[in-house]
Amino acid sequence: MPNGVKIVHKKTPSPVAYVGVMVGAGTRHELPEENGIAHYIEHCVFKGTAQHSARQIISKVEGIGGEINAYTTKEETTFYAATPVEHITLTLRLISELVLCPTFPKAETDKELSVILDEIESYNDSPSELIYDDFEALLFDGTPLAMPILGTKKSLRAISRNPQTPINWVRAHYTPARMVVFCQGDVSPDKIFRLAEQAFAPLAATQPCSEAPLQRSAPTAPAVSQRQRSYKKHTHQVHAMLGAKAYPLGHELQLPLYLLNNILGGGSLNSRLNLSLREKRGLVYTVESAYTPLSDTGYWCTYFACDKEDLAACEQLIRDELDRLCSSPLSDAALRQALRQLRGQMAIAAQNQEASALAMAKSMLYFSTAPTWQETFDKIAGTTPRTLLQISQETLSPDNLYTLRYE
Repeated sequence: MPNGVKIVHKKTPSPVAYVGVMVGAGTRHELPEENGIAHYIEHCVFKGTAQHSARQIISKVEGIGGEINAYTTKEETTFYAATPVEHITLTLRLISELVLCPTFPKAETDKELSVILDEIESYNDSPSELIYDDFEALLFDGTPLAMPILGTKKSLRAISRNPQTPINWVRAHYTPARMVVFCQGDVSPDKIFRLAEQAFAPLAATQPCSEAPLQRSAPTAPAVSQRQRSYKKHTHQVHAMLGAKAYPLGHELQLPLYLLNNILGGGSLNSRLNLSLREKRGLVYTVESAYTPLSDTGYWCTYFACDKEDLAACEQLIRDELDRLCSSPLSDAALRQALRQLRGQMAIAAQNQEASALAMAKSMLYFSTAPTWQETFDKIAGTTPRTLLQISQETLSPDNLYTLRYE
């Protein structure tokens, strides 16, 4: 749009449409004293807008059989809904209200604050989830990326005292150049573009609309002495995570690293870590690895939980697998098998309309394009064993590892 708002739509034959708005504003855009405000806003926009009360917001979409949802990450906040296509107009208009004119009525947001504080306690009781936040705090120590998405009880109570505080934050960060309106379903593109323009055209452009940069704050590396951290937890198992810095979004090796991560510890039972730790030795119930690219940095990590007496053995087995990937290239046959497996996984994942719509929106936010899964795979398919060896040596090397344990 002329004001910088991006619109992306994929027409599919499904009678259910996924429609929403992704905003390039998340935890890393907060000041330390306002930590948690992005997530607080995600919750509290549902408590009232200039046109609708909290109860009306809930019944608008739920009353037609739709489902409305939202989430916050370190760099984005997203509001979206699944809705029957015949109700797309109502749904997108309501979502635009949540983004453009929330009122944060104090009586309602005070109740929601209690919900968020309970969410923090629930999170603290889930070591398999909490460890990811603590690992990011270790990895990105001294930068906004180290702050937890949920915030702290102290910062949230301060934020909630004045409804003008979140309103000001929305005005400052929910700018047109950071917004993507997205839709996937059996709706004509013309209709989506018209609805989006009606809802968002009144927004004034705040930055050049073609290549408006998202706010960034480049992380600095912690000292080597801070690469290991342990916490005492009253849990039956030890939970542990190993990982390192990796490539950002858009890096030429981002997609090959996805392939490498899939080989190492992706979601399949034949990943190297699952075969080594679970299938061969029965040391763990869960072991997995993940690669998370961000706008100007990224990281990969591997997580597992085991009995305390098996911790050293599990960590050594993981390091052995990393050493294998760093020391010798895959055979051509192993690479062909890995590519065949990844292609099938991507084809199946593309059938998930919700995930597909959200991935499309994120790609549009950062790159102003939304490739199909086949186009993405074609870029991965040219990966060579030598390239994977290079990536392993740059990202999986023991010299780069950070270690976090809940003991």
